[in-house]
Amino acid sequence: MRALARRDPRLGAALRRVPPFPGFPEGVAGRPRTHFEELARAIVHQQLAGAAARTIWGRVRALCAGRGSLRAEAVAALSDEALRGAGLSRAKLAALRDLSARVLDRRLSLRSVARRSDEEAVAALSEVHGIGVWTAQMFLLFRLGRLDVLAPGDLGLQEGLRRLDRLEERPTPAELARRGELWAPLRSVASWVLWRLADGKPTPASGAGESDGK
Repeated sequence: MRALARRDPRLGAALRRVPPFPGFPEGVAGRPRTHFEELARAIVHQQLAGAAARTIWGRVRALCAGRGSLRAEAVAALSDEALRGAGLSRAKLAALRDLSARVLDRRLSLRSVARRSDEEAVAALSEVHGIGVWTAQMFLLFRLGRLDVLAPGDLGLQEGLRRLDRLEERPTPAELARRGELWAPLRSVASWVLWRLADGKPTPASGAGESDGK
């Protein structure tokens, strides 16, 4: 962390002003999520406002698992009508079906994914209908606790870098990726800072999620 701050003094100054990097993965009080549940939740939440996403997710969990962990077997056992009745769109229903089928027939081993390199894990997860690069990157960062993840297509990160570097316009994904090379191997930490800046936390000098679309 000290080396990161030395390499990028602006980021280092922001690190001292935003809440401490919490470390990942982020747990759920009283009940740990499975890898499958985390991905299913990400699918349900895509392109929805927070309250609507939480409502639909709660209905899906109630149908599939009650108080226990969500399993692929539970999703596979439910009818399309039941899942659509919980509020899932046709696209999200198809995505959940594909995720469940791949886990059940072992085309996708989530335990194996957790042991792969970042690039291999993103490639494997992106084969699932409805899971693109951005969702896979968020899974690596928040679920697997990978420390060197940067999602250049994330609008929050682009806005955070705009504020950090006091730019007039948001950088492009390519510009963010190039800027992020300086932060390796702690690009997840830098991402945390940029998200906090995008939330409105000030930088010393200034006083001051994007979905996959699949």
